[in-house]
Amino acid sequence: MRSNRITPMELKENFEKAVSDSKLLPSKPDNEVLLQLYSLYKQATDGDINVAPPGMFEFVAKAKYDAWTKLKGVSTDDAMQQYIALVDSLK
Repeated sequence: MRSNRITPMELKENFEKAVSDSKLLPSKPDNEVLLQLYSLYKQATDGDINVAPPGMFEFVAKAKYDAWTKLKGVSTDDAMQQYIALVDSLK
């Protein structure tokens, strides 16, 4: 009997499909959602933030940095699942 738990390979495939799907959404998400997508993607692919903070006047870079920082400690699998769920909710 197979459990409902998805394998790491299936999760990665679902995540990669969600990344593709995110580029084909019917309308462009607002900036807050775009930041969520960005930070979840970075957490899923790179793990905890590993770059120096941007300069004070680099507003977009700072917003991205702050969004990613908030996900510190979230596992790669959890970040992938949250990303998939967010993209699904935008379709």
